[in-house]
Amino acid sequence: MTATAQRVEWTYTANLNERDFARLAEFIEQSCGIKMPPAKRCLVEGRLRKRLRDLGMDSFSDYCHYLFEQGGLIEEGVYLIDAITTNKTDFFREPKHFAHLIETVLPAFHPHRLEHPFRVWCAASSIGAEAYTVAIILDDYARSSRSFTFEIVGTDICTEVLEQSRDAIYPPTMIEMVPHKWRHRYFLRSIDTQKPTIRVCPEIRNAVQFGYLNLMDDRYPIEAEYFDVVFCRNILIYFDRPTQEIVLKKICRHLRPGGFLYIGHGESATGMSLPLTSVAPSVFRKG
Repeated sequence: MTATAQRVEWTYTANLNERDFARLAEFIEQSCGIKMPPAKRCLVEGRLRKRLRDLGMDSFSDYCHYLFEQGGLIEEGVYLIDAITTNKTDFFREPKHFAHLIETVLPAFHPHRLEHPFRVWCAASSIGAEAYTVAIILDDYARSSRSFTFEIVGTDICTEVLEQSRDAIYPPTMIEMVPHKWRHRYFLRSIDTQKPTIRVCPEIRNAVQFGYLNLMDDRYPIEAEYFDVVFCRNILIYFDRPTQEIVLKKICRHLRPGGFLYIGHGESATGMSLPLTSVAPSVFRKG
């Protein structure tokens, strides 16, 4: 059999049929709230194909049998979710939010932050770029305000991206939106010219604590009772409308009165029963 024929056979035997897709989609939605309509079947097939190869399986039918009939979810469930969750992010993504943080939020909060650190939670923090962006902004602010201290927590359901967040090593293209004055101060460049990378400096890496959290859980196991700012951006679009409202209500429990919530520019909280007031596009303040 030729190499070409082998590739064709693999594509055929690894095809994800409608029944197996429905079982996977149900598990994904129940475990992390992400809806997988029929149009997502090719996406699921593509992202899970590497898991089949890693497990030495020839088909998705074998994979689903392992998951649902042989108890494989106990060990494989976390890898399945890691493969499915989307983790597209950059430093200073959706920059208007960070401009609002710098120009409006910090000046309003600073006079009242003498007893407690300024606390920020980045929910669905992906590979860490958002949390480190916030850390850069707050560190720069603290340089001119000696009494200002801060704490940042980044959480995500994907264990793989949490490890990448802690390593804080990225391709140079990811810092294209970072102001030049901060690129040299907060990033280290590799000496490998063939595969160049950048790494967040130790001071900023140490300013962020990353941990696992599933937004579908009934309670969120985070140490801080309240946060002054919460970023929950570009994750709500994967939930249906009722689930979005449930998640935002739970997040609001951890937001200090007067605190700010940022959601993605393509997301909406209109019509939801939440203790929030819109103060700017996709920016809300807790009453």
